[in-house]
Amino acid sequence: MQEQAEPIEQLSFEAALKRLEEIVRKLESGEASLDQSIELYAEGDRLKQQCEARLQAAQARIEKIQFGPGGQPSGTVPFDSE
Repeated sequence: MQEQAEPIEQLSFEAALKRLEEIVRKLESGEASLDQSIELYAEGDRLKQQCEARLQAAQARIEKIQFGPGGQPSGTVPFDSE
């Protein structure tokens, strides 16, 4: 199993997603032993949780620009995806 250079919590979203994709490929290929598969699955679960948390944090920071009567930006409000 590949050793992580840095803890999952310190990985960027992109690095965590890339590692998660590597884990999925390895598990789907069947090249890992049972014990390795269990470890990979656990690491993948932690990576998934990290990615979800980063996405939620990013969504919370996104703001929608409000436009005034003349079509000029007049401020921002929290983005509501619904």
